[in-house]
Amino acid sequence: MAQNLYGPGVRIGNWNEDVYLEEERMKDFLEKRNRGELIIQRNRRQKGTLLRQMELSVTNDGYIHYGDKVVVVNPDYLEKEADVYLPGDLSLCMTPEEMTAHLRDELEVPCGLSAAPVKNSVSRNTFMILSIHGKANGDILRYGENFCLGIMGVCEDKILYLTSDHRTLLKSSKKSWLQEVYLTDELSYLSCWQAACLDPQLRLEYEGFPIPANIKILINHCHTNRGLAAHRHLFISTYFGEEVEVAAHTHLDSHKVEKPKNHWMLVTGNPRKDSPTMLDLPRPLAEDTSTMEQAMSLGCSNIPATCT
Repeated sequence: MAQNLYGPGVRIGNWNEDVYLEEERMKDFLEKRNRGELIIQRNRRQKGTLLRQMELSVTNDGYIHYGDKVVVVNPDYLEKEADVYLPGDLSLCMTPEEMTAHLRDELEVPCGLSAAPVKNSVSRNTFMILSIHGKANGDILRYGENFCLGIMGVCEDKILYLTSDHRTLLKSSKKSWLQEVYLTDELSYLSCWQAACLDPQLRLEYEGFPIPANIKILINHCHTNRGLAAHRHLFISTYFGEEVEVAAHTHLDSHKVEKPKNHWMLVTGNPRKDSPTMLDLPRPLAEDTSTMEQAMSLGCSNIPATCT
């Protein structure tokens, strides 16, 4: 009995149109590949630029200077206001818009920011301390002085400055709806920041003193007087995965003291070859106050007559 048997060589329907369509698709694919316009090629170039290794400045006198390349880090702490948060030391990072990064080779300006775990100093998290008053590179940065934070390793001929402005109904941070922080290539007073001492009782006395490297400080926006803050409990989807939001807002506790969300460190390079940043060095025992308090409590419990 005869049966209708069809093999791959049998041409049915609009076979001629399908053949021409497949040839056009292959031709378009080869042309885009030769021009480097495939999404995977753009993705590799973008990540190669943003994740390029950078060398941080090494401080010889222990202070921060104009022209230094640093990583702006929010130190690790126990978040008590949220059950789910991102732990560890978080660095301030450039975060391009995901769809635009797939469609264009050049980064769109203004560009967003986020906070991600610190691993190495790369192009997207390495900032340079810049002066707006004409001070030379190498001069010591002091408390209360206006300065700028700029990224230079991403765009060839541009410097992207850390900038912020008052929030509006159309312009605010994505998750918290607070004052937005972003990167732009236009230098203005909106890009000026100041460093303040962490202790509010010593803040006025520290005005004009040099800023030591790798210690906790406050970074305040000059125009709005808002502190740079990392919101570890507000996750955002970025071009590099899930990271947390960065905004400009001063979070105060019941004693009118800034919370750890506003604490930052200007981390410099490690002169040793075994680690890239000073964060990798073990913490001195004298700086660990919890260890000292435990030792003192143990000493008091063992020798009650002396302690009382």
